[in-house]
Amino acid sequence: MRTQPYRCPFLGIDDLRPLPRATRIARTSREGIQLLQEHRDSFVDELWLDHDLGGDDTILPVVTLMEEAAFSGRPFRIGMVFVHSANPIGAETVVRALARWDYQVRRATA
Repeated sequence: MRTQPYRCPFLGIDDLRPLPRATRIARTSREGIQLLQEHRDSFVDELWLDHDLGGDDTILPVVTLMEEAAFSGRPFRIGMVFVHSANPIGAETVVRALARWDYQVRRATA
C-alpha cells in the first residue's frame, strides 16, 4: 500500500516579513536551501520568496537549487510559488527563472 506524501502548507524565505500564514520561515538563502531540502519529499502548497535577504544575500541560491532539481527531472513539488519582493527587477528574474522550469509562479504582495 502506498502512503500519501507529507504535505506542508506554507513555507517562506524572507529576511524581514513575519509571513503569518507560513508554517516555517527561513531568513537567509542558506536557511532557505536547508528548508527546501528538509521538505524534499513533501508537497508544499505555497512557497513565498523574497528576492533581497539582507546585505549581499539574495534568493538566487534557492532558485538555482530549484532549477537544478527540475533539470535533473525531480523538481520540488510546490503548488504555487509567490514572489513578494520590493525589488521589481529581482522579482522578475525569479519569476522568469522558475516559470522556465514549469514551476507555477507569480508576483504577489505579502
